[in-house]
Amino acid sequence: MALIDLQNISKQYDIKVILKDANFTLQQGQRVAVIGQNGQGKSTLFKIIMKTVEPDSGEMAIDRSVKIEMLDQQPKFEANLSVRDAIENQLVELKTAKAEYERVTNELATNYEDQDLLRKQSDLASFIDFHNAWDLDNMIERVLVEFQLKEYENKDVNMLSGGEQRRVSLAGLILKKPDVLLLDEPTNHLDVYMVEFLEELLLKNNFTLLFISHDRYFIDNIATSVVEVEGGELRRFNGGYSAYLEQKAQILSNMQKEHENLLRLVKQEAHWMQHGVTARRKRNERRKAEYFDLKQKAKTNPAVIKKMSIELQREQKSFNSEEKQQNKKKMLYELDNVYKTLGEKELIKDFTTRILQKDTIAIVGPNGSGKSTLLKIFMEKLKIDKGTFKKGDFQIGYFDQQREMLDDNKTIMEIFCPNGGDRVVLDDGRNMHVFGYLKNFLFPKEYLDKKVGVLSGGEKNRVALALLFTKRVDCMILDEPTNDLDIPTINILEEYLQNFQGALIFVSHDRYFVDKIAKKLFVFQGNGHIMESFQPYSEYLQIEKELKELDSLEVEIEKDKTTSKVVNEPKKQTKLSYKDQREYDILPKEIEDLENKIAELNNCLADPKCYEKMGIIALSKELEDTKTIYEEKVERFLHLEELIESFNN
Repeated sequence: MALIDLQNISKQYDIKVILKDANFTLQQGQRVAVIGQNGQGKSTLFKIIMKTVEPDSGEMAIDRSVKIEMLDQQPKFEANLSVRDAIENQLVELKTAKAEYERVTNELATNYEDQDLLRKQSDLASFIDFHNAWDLDNMIERVLVEFQLKEYENKDVNMLSGGEQRRVSLAGLILKKPDVLLLDEPTNHLDVYMVEFLEELLLKNNFTLLFISHDRYFIDNIATSVVEVEGGELRRFNGGYSAYLEQKAQILSNMQKEHENLLRLVKQEAHWMQHGVTARRKRNERRKAEYFDLKQKAKTNPAVIKKMSIELQREQKSFNSEEKQQNKKKMLYELDNVYKTLGEKELIKDFTTRILQKDTIAIVGPNGSGKSTLLKIFMEKLKIDKGTFKKGDFQIGYFDQQREMLDDNKTIMEIFCPNGGDRVVLDDGRNMHVFGYLKNFLFPKEYLDKKVGVLSGGEKNRVALALLFTKRVDCMILDEPTNDLDIPTINILEEYLQNFQGALIFVSHDRYFVDKIAKKLFVFQGNGHIMESFQPYSEYLQIEKELKELDSLEVEIEKDKTTSKVVNEPKKQTKLSYKDQREYDILPKEIEDLENKIAELNNCLADPKCYEKMGIIALSKELEDTKTIYEEKVERFLHLEELIESFNN
């Protein structure tokens, strides 16, 4: 049975048709991404489901017992409410259910055959299970930490920024887990680590979800299906974003003449997903499989952890060898041992780099780590504390989130043609009619006479980006360029950026966008440290995650050792057991035999006649396996020797 069922829904504002005979159903456990160009009806669909907007016609069937809640773009909170209280106020029903469950359970201790109490206990347990509310206090604590709200937990929630308030509201909603959750651009104002945490919670707790997003990795990781809103119609595609691209390309191919430009963009995007993302995913899956195998060994052989950490760190740094291949391109920036502190926080520490003519660099890292500060240094809006900063003689095009380059009192036509006329010259020298150019940024002709001040945030971003590509510049500096943009516009932006002949420096939390555009990363790792990397951002994040898991595993093993030591302390061992002594006696011979075998295998690998007969792949694998056994035997022998020494002392 559908939780939400909309049939033949129509909605029109003045002469603009938003939805026309649209059908939509949502079953329990489905996670549906709603995509489409801004202004096509995504938000209207949400408002109809939330019953804040009435459809002009059609039928709606929503079960009254189903609780539907939505993350507001601008949440409102009561006065004088702390951040923690704002979250806990959304969880009153869950806390009441837990208290009632404990009361009923205590009553059953003396009245264990009462069927009404047993039924009530079962219902309460199911309710708490569904909302994952058994350990609510710890979950509140974790969400405060993961969403970087812990430092504000006792602060008045109404004193926070808009982005921070959205995180507070989102935290309460995901802990509350309504029957159906509606999210409008949930990844806005979240850094990549917060997005990964959100993905983990949504998948682990099996949310029923309807969400609008321009974050294509988020859609691909979360969505069970995609609904595209276009021309008043809702078209459904099974699977995540990559599956949507394949199905959409097929539809457009059948309508090729009518949709040539869109088909070209979709095919480019689908090709990148297939050959870029998918190939990396396979590589990551293979590495993850190897990683989990090693992790199992690490539990019995702690030395493996160090080995794994070194290998992963080497993998992160190996990409940086490309730096040596720099040619004699024009130097734009040169930074040497740069430091920058704001207040008491050291944001940049001993940073050295060079930026050349065609470099494409993404500045990434957690919120508040200093990314925008580095942009301002490049823009010469901030001075460094110490070190050397050199900037060449070149023109910069800048896009900021406040859109300072736009005048709200001017029309779009006046913005693009300030000296009259109706043509624009692009950064590559092409001369185009202003409407023909703006059509590429999805603006209809009637928008040319609209004042910038009446446009939505997303529309203003499109104007600002379109204006940027009419400037003759050597370097573009962009601060969160994909915020408030829909996916079709992001695709257009990516195409322009990929064709741009100058240097590109940008800050973004959009993992997909960074992977697709950046050829180099400046990664803010905390405490002012910035790492340069040439690997895809998603791959860097995966390795970083594995390194953190290794650190946790090392702590866990040390804790187990300590616990084991404490437990065994009363029975202090004074000599090796019979089994250990026997092992100690035969290990030297086994180690010697393994050394001889390793030497034989190495000789065979150096002899073409030998390795052709035996097979080079089989030989290499046998050598690797023999080395692993050899290392384990040596480590075991050394451990037993240490034990003997400790007994003698």
